[in-house]
Amino acid sequence: MTQFKAAFTIAESPFESNNTASNMCGFTLMNNQVGVVVAEVMGGKENVRVTPLPSMIRVDATGRMDVVYDEVAEALGEEPGYFDAAQFEENMSTHYGRMIHEDDRTIMFANPEDAAEFIGFDLQPDRR
Repeated sequence: MTQFKAAFTIAESPFESNNTASNMCGFTLMNNQVGVVVAEVMGGKENVRVTPLPSMIRVDATGRMDVVYDEVAEALGEEPGYFDAAQFEENMSTHYGRMIHEDDRTIMFANPEDAAEFIGFDLQPDRR
């Protein structure tokens, strides 16, 4: 029986861990009539990038993004008040970042500190 020493090398993974803050937030929409209109409205905003995919639409933003319901209602050809948080949630598949629903809009924040400041949440630890 011959003895041999095998030399194995492990390939470096293309998937690296990176815990640096991205300063990004976003959501995915169903690729349907309402989702397309929401994406068109959001695509007109300065810090937003829309990526249409076969079965969904990805909407990403830097920092903060506001989905103003009446802007979407107008683009849908409907009266103000027609589009609301429930319809947004129905057409949204998932999101990342912090999300706050208000009566007239949904706000997405990339950084939790910005969202906490916006809603008046104190991030200081309780030192009892």
